Amino acid sequence: MAKQPPQPLLTKRLEFPDNSLVVSLCGALDEHLKQMESRLSVSLQPLGNGITITAPRYQLKKVRHLLKTLYTALEQGHGVDRQWVERGIRTLEERESQPTSQPTPPDFSATPLRTPQRTLYPRTPRQTDYLDTLTRSDLTCAIGPAGTGKTFLAVAMAVSRWLAGGVARIILTRPAVEAGERLGFLPGDLQAKVDPYLRPLYDALHAMLGSEKVERMLMRNELEIAPLAYMRGRTLEEAFIILDEAQNTTPEQMKMFLTRLGEGSRIVVCGDVTQTDLPKGQPSGLLHAAEILQNLPGISFVYFTHQDVVRHALVRHIIQAYDQAKPSKKTLSGNTDH
Repeated sequence: MAKQPPQPLLTKRLEFPDNSLVVSLCGALDEHLKQMESRLSVSLQPLGNGITITAPRYQLKKVRHLLKTLYTALEQGHGVDRQWVERGIRTLEERESQPTSQPTPPDFSATPLRTPQRTLYPRTPRQTDYLDTLTRSDLTCAIGPAGTGKTFLAVAMAVSRWLAGGVARIILTRPAVEAGERLGFLPGDLQAKVDPYLRPLYDALHAMLGSEKVERMLMRNELEIAPLAYMRGRTLEEAFIILDEAQNTTPEQMKMFLTRLGEGSRIVVCGDVTQTDLPKGQPSGLLHAAEILQNLPGISFVYFTHQDVVRHALVRHIIQAYDQAKPSKKTLSGNTDH
């Protein structure tokens, strides 16, 4: 945050009506308060139903607003974790350059996605736009850096729609492109060779459904997780289909995949155009699709930035550092476009 001239410290006690929610607000072993103290250079002391804030005047109002917003979210049944706290802090940082603006921590009013193992809330305004787009668009392309929730939220939407009977099956696919290693040197048969490329998709499903349910869905053909090459020649009907790591497709592969769309199906294409593992000189099918399909009706594009990263706070800074060190000509940015 921008440096402020030295100011006298003020102390203010903030009271809340429900002690059990205050415990959740503070976090296990007061980890949420420690997180705010470290990032905002304030002192926070919990006691009973309240929290005592010691901070310069310019910080006091912001911290009170953040604590009240997080407490309101808990009252509404939302789960507040370290990522929510981090998002609130980051919003305060972004607003500091606009001193006349009221600090605005995360909006907790968005409708959650419920799965058997997790209840998921969009953590940034762009994620809220993304979920809205997924509910109404038959073909959505999500483009942006790692850690922005592109694939995870798409899988959550697929699970939610499957549970509601909106689709008969879920199909998840990725191109099996080597990131510095060769498939042929991996041990085992073909399935063993491609499983590492599909592991992130398995992990997302296990987090939402549990291992036993995932195995049952696989046995009943309600779930398919396969390399992109397995999609050729098929018509995919009554399915929610997700293509992950789409930046590693060629234009020919992307055309093949998109034309698999059958009656009653939806497709989500996810990728980060700054992390392409294609051979040098080979154009990315995701970039090509973004150029030629941008204005077609029925196709939506959602662009994420480093501000939407919801992994560890360092991930956002790492992405910014790489962007500043070597700006990519392929980086896309923009607003949701239909």
